[in-house]
Parts: sequence; structure tokens; C-alpha cells
Amino acid sequence: MVRLQDKVAIITGGARGMGEAHVRKFVAEGAKVVFTDLNEEGGRALEQQLGENAKFIKQDVTKAADWETVIAETETLFGPVNILVNNAGISMSKPFLEMTEEEYRKIVDINQVSVFLGMKAIVPSMQKTGNGSIINISSINGLVGGAVGYTDTKFAVRGITKAAALQLAHLGIRVNSVHPGVIETPMVTEGDAVEVIKEFAKHIPLRRMAQSEEVSNLVLFLASDESSYSTGSEFVIDGGLTAM
Repeated sequence: MVRLQDKVAIITGGARGMGEAHVRKFVAEGAKVVFTDLNEEGGRALEQQLGENAKFIKQDVTKAADWETVIAETETLFGPVNILVNNAGISMSKPFLEMTEEEYRKIVDINQVSVFLGMKAIVPSMQKTGNGSIINISSINGLVGGAVGYTDTKFAVRGITKAAALQLAHLGIRVNSVHPGVIETPMVTEGDAVEVIKEFAKHIPLRRMAQSEEVSNLVLFLASDESSYSTGSEFVIDGGLTAM
């Protein structure tokens, strides 16, 4: 039995990495999915692979107008939205004292402000369905320290998740955050710290990085009706890292 039958989902940052895995998983489980990204070439290629139940829209998640456009086009294509996955995000490993204000504001806008914009914009559409599930992708760096910029925005995602969950519960809209550890995505394998990360992964209790599909299984659970009593919570998927 497919777990997202008749559900309509929007997934940001869906052209590659974890976002791509989420899109593939949701379509396989019966959802109609609009996925967005600035990577138009990758997005169009994935759209062609997945067929009529997946539609790519180019989006800047930091722009409120883009959110309104994406939601309106989703409703036209598939109907009101049941699921939002705020997956888009960037990392930055530059030392704190070398970071410029422009660089800092960029990571805040993409990782943090976009989540606020997406949740605010999606509520009217979810109200039409009588329920909804919002999944905000944070990080283990939303639980423990790490790089300035990335860590503070991921803590913010965790916080806004809890605040929004309380304010949206009476509408039947659930809001949860997912906190991945080290995931084998292009953000990791193509970054400037790849060798450091590979060495670090040896010290994870499960002795490896996670695959994107493993995170997608957790996101799928939160998107489905199986998690109907879960809201305002953080779900950790880190191979035991934060248990150390």
C-alpha cells in the first residue's frame, strides 16, 4: 500500500542530494509532488524521469513572491497542498572571523528566512484540505555546536518548528523538524572539507555516513498519516552521533 496516496506535496531544494531522494520517495509512495530549486537543469532532468506526478518549478526560496507563485501553480496542477518539506539549505565552513556580513546574511536567508516564508505561505492551502504536515530539515547542528552561520540557522529552524507547531495545531497542521547527521550528499562529497568529513565519519557509532534515502524514510513517516500525533518535535537521524 502506498503511504501518500492522494497527497499533494511541495519539496524545496529537490533537484539533487537529499531533496532529490525525498522527491523520488514521495512519488513512489503515491504523492503528487512539486519540487523546486535554483538548479533548473537538474530539476528539469529529474522531472522528465519521474513522469506526470512530479513537476519542477524554479524558485528562490528567499523571495515571498516566489512562494506565492509555487503554491498557486501547485494548486492549479494538483490541488491544495497537504505536505511541505522545507529542505533547501546551504552550508558554509569559513571561519567565523573571516566571514563577511553578506555571506552571513545569505546563509540566514536561505536556511532560516525561507522556512518562515514557506510555512506562512502554505497555511491557506493546507486549510483547504483540513490538515497538513510541515517538515523542516534542520541538522544535528540544530542540537549541538558547529560552524557559525550554519549552526545558528539550524537552531533557528528547530525553534521556529516548535513555535509554529503550537500556533498551527488548532488548524490540524503538524510541524516537525528532522536533524540529519553526516549524509553522503553532493554538499558533503563535493565540498572543500570532504577528506575531513570522511575521517570524521569513522568515529560515528554506526561507522558510516547515512544515505539520503535513509533520511527520506523518516521524512516520509512524518509526511504520512502514520505520524498523526507527532508535532513540535525534533527527529534525529545521525547514526548515534549526538548520543556520544
